[in-house]
Amino acid sequence: MNSPLPASPARSDPLARIRRDVQGMHAYAVQDAAGLVKLDAMENPHTLPPQLARALGERLAQVAINRYPGPRVEDLKTALARYAGLPEGWALMLGNGSDELIGLLAMACDVPGAAILAPAPSFVMYAMSAQLQGLAFHGVPLTDRFELDEAAMLDAIEQHKPALLYLAYPNNPSANLWDAGAMARLIAAQTAQGGLAVVDEAYQPFAAHSWIERVRQEPAGADSVLIMRTLSKYGLAGVRIGYLMGQAELIAQIDKVRPPYNVSALNAECALFALEHADEYARQAAQVKAERARLLAALAQMPGVTAYPSQANMILARVPDAARAFAGMKARGVLVKNVSAMHPMLANCLRLTVGANGENVQMLTALQACL
Repeated sequence: MNSPLPASPARSDPLARIRRDVQGMHAYAVQDAAGLVKLDAMENPHTLPPQLARALGERLAQVAINRYPGPRVEDLKTALARYAGLPEGWALMLGNGSDELIGLLAMACDVPGAAILAPAPSFVMYAMSAQLQGLAFHGVPLTDRFELDEAAMLDAIEQHKPALLYLAYPNNPSANLWDAGAMARLIAAQTAQGGLAVVDEAYQPFAAHSWIERVRQEPAGADSVLIMRTLSKYGLAGVRIGYLMGQAELIAQIDKVRPPYNVSALNAECALFALEHADEYARQAAQVKAERARLLAALAQMPGVTAYPSQANMILARVPDAARAFAGMKARGVLVKNVSAMHPMLANCLRLTVGANGENVQMLTALQACL
């Protein structure tokens, strides 16, 4: 007589091993831009001139991709320090874009009870990095003109004593530079309670000021300041190079949580090439700033549209019906970003990337048709 087959064990759900809060999160959304004028992600619209593109291709062909990244990564750090004008006593570390650096900062500061604080609305990765690392996040609303609410921010620093205070300069998505006096007072309060202040300068190529100028003028008050930048807006969004600058002792500790070889040899070589041709990228940034001025002037003439001042390569614009305008512009071949759902203060707001002249004409025509 045959023995009965053993009962099959109950099948477990592999998703049960994934954190519940992660399952409840929304992934960072990247819009499908196929066939559209892509003005949703603050990318530099300009490519390299043909002769430089050829030179870059020839140079990348010589990179030993069979080896792990080597001394050229150190060469890139040296070149970035020179480009940024690194203050005396400071050092820098590299990230796979500034997104990785934001995650590494949360990891490095993850002690019991630690928190991250930032104005709101601002870059979504500040809050996401806190959630993924299990830190508390506190967002302090900006004023109705997207300026810092200094009193509320000071109260929040005193109450929560955050390990990290993020100040995007210029801010995303509002694109403005905040009052330097307010910034300095917030940084002083954060320093006094023992926290780190991170000035995120992702849009530095298009801004009138950089906080690194303040650090050089008043180095004594910058012991707890970190300045973060990226080459994405510089013109290398596809290369993924971010860099974090601060006191050498501080950077040395944060750098311990960085994965080995986080910057590829190809990316490092591409970034070195770009820095060697900084004059070309400066020319491109000047074109973007000129187009930004023309866009702001044109938007000011559109009934029902409020365009906010910009020091970045984007413009925040409030329209009568953002969902309708977004859909209408997309139907006309232009993709922008509807940021209305990001924060209540952004109701009916679109974020418009500054493109090349022809792209901007198409964007304005499409927006006008939807009003």
